Amino acid sequence: MLKKIIFFYIDGFRSMKTGRKLWAIIFIKLFIMFAILKVYFFPNFLNTNFANDKERAEHVMHNITRLRNN
Repeated sequence: MLKKIIFFYIDGFRSMKTGRKLWAIIFIKLFIMFAILKVYFFPNFLNTNFANDKERAEHVMHNITRLRNN
């Protein structure tokens, strides 16, 4: 049963023409989002600004539990 399901998907991907291009575009976009943008636009704030786990935990708890003045 599992073998039939796997071969069903393998045969389906082999016969695709437009689908291959679309999957390539999807993988390229995912690579750009997670590999490139994360490195440059989302640095690890806690590791760069705090020396140890205790300071990081205190900062997170302070920001989670503080009341917002809206």
